[in-house]
Amino acid sequence: MAKLFLLLVLVSALCSAVYSSELRRVILKKRPVDEDTLKAAKLRLKDRTLVRGQNGQLFAGHEVGLKNYLDAQYYGEIGIGTPPQKFTVVFDTGSSNLWVPSAKCRLSVSCYLHPKFKPSKSSTYKEDGKECNIQYGTGAVYGVLSQDKVTVGDMEVVEQPFMEAVKEPGVTFLLAKFDGILGLGFREIAVGDATPVWYNMVDQGLVSQPIFSFWLNRKAEEENGGELIFGGMDPSHYVEPHTYVPITRKGYWQFDMGDFLIDGESTGFCAKGCAAIADSGTSLMAGPTGIITAINQAIGATGVMNQQCKAMVTQYGDSMIEMLMQKMSPYKICSQIGMCLQRARIASVVDRKSHNVGDAGCSVCEMAVVWAENQLLNNQSAEWIKSYLNNMCEHLPNPNGESVVDCNSLSAMPDVTFTIGGKHFSLTPEQYILKVGEGKEAQCVSGFMGLDVPAGPLWILGDVFMGVYHTVFDFGKERVGFAKAA
Repeated sequence: MAKLFLLLVLVSALCSAVYSSELRRVILKKRPVDEDTLKAAKLRLKDRTLVRGQNGQLFAGHEVGLKNYLDAQYYGEIGIGTPPQKFTVVFDTGSSNLWVPSAKCRLSVSCYLHPKFKPSKSSTYKEDGKECNIQYGTGAVYGVLSQDKVTVGDMEVVEQPFMEAVKEPGVTFLLAKFDGILGLGFREIAVGDATPVWYNMVDQGLVSQPIFSFWLNRKAEEENGGELIFGGMDPSHYVEPHTYVPITRKGYWQFDMGDFLIDGESTGFCAKGCAAIADSGTSLMAGPTGIITAINQAIGATGVMNQQCKAMVTQYGDSMIEMLMQKMSPYKICSQIGMCLQRARIASVVDRKSHNVGDAGCSVCEMAVVWAENQLLNNQSAEWIKSYLNNMCEHLPNPNGESVVDCNSLSAMPDVTFTIGGKHFSLTPEQYILKVGEGKEAQCVSGFMGLDVPAGPLWILGDVFMGVYHTVFDFGKERVGFAKAA
């Protein structure tokens, strides 16, 4: 589903069977991606850990070291082919396809910064050749379908369809810490009629219970970044009980949600119900613009682009005006001050739709220069022009809906509460604000962004929510469950 800004991720599942089963688990580690980390992850494949299921039985499973980048990208290692070629992927409940960069990808810079799948290196590879493309909220990938063995933890999924990405436009995936995406949504939204990995895990008898679960660790200082378990859940990571709600529409993991409260008071926006989806591939939480506006007003949030625009005027206003007087073009001026890349301006339609940070910042800069140019033609002074630009920045719409707050104001902000299954699920300011950086350079990003869809109102509960509430995806009973994470 929508990957906010460029950030996307995970889930949790219930043990309900009364017979012994084998638990498959993926452990997320907070650590940079380097050679030593990958070597250690390979060594851990030999480790075996016992985990106790909900019914008290012990299960054995292999652990795979994964990473968490800034609490915004949760991703883990899988293998494709024989022998396995290693890739890191986002385990995304908001989509249903598996894709990784292909050795055939030569025209996208992203492919050169990530490992690429080489069909000639796999003895179990089968060519399909069907062309397809997968659209995400922050970009798209294009490629061809293939088939091979996929290794997830200690499970080997045979004859698994996946897409070899041959084109990854824009900078969305260029800046990503992960290589590809493994979708955990329903078959109904799979592109190219490809059978999702999870379906094959169930059909091939690799899990004895058709559930999986996510625990996301939001404590950035800890090495363990979270856990994804196929076939069960780890009770040490939640406080019983789970509250379950039925899936109302297959595709995404969609369910009905009740009223939304700010500081214990009803907003009225969802008093008659809203649809919601649990999306491990989305970093923040997205909701109807009306509610998000009320939240931002209550917490004192302002648009990211508004602040960036003002900062640019403060730092470069005089230089921009001076270069305008030298008859330089807006793009050249913005290139000179580092807001635009100095390159030929060739952009595809997909690049335009991806709304990446670099493109947005460049566009804002060019708009500001044009505004300044018009005022300069009216013989306005430099100080008047800078004041005018700041006023224009104040009203600049934020292309992706992200907002920031004063990091020193968290204690005065209200709690926010979702009503799910008739129960309240609250988030404190420390839980719904994403802090990026340290000290004076730290920036606090609101965990909420506006999103209006035709079939709405719709909420997308991403990693910010799933980090507070352990999430169970019960495929067999077609329901989602939430419990306080521990």
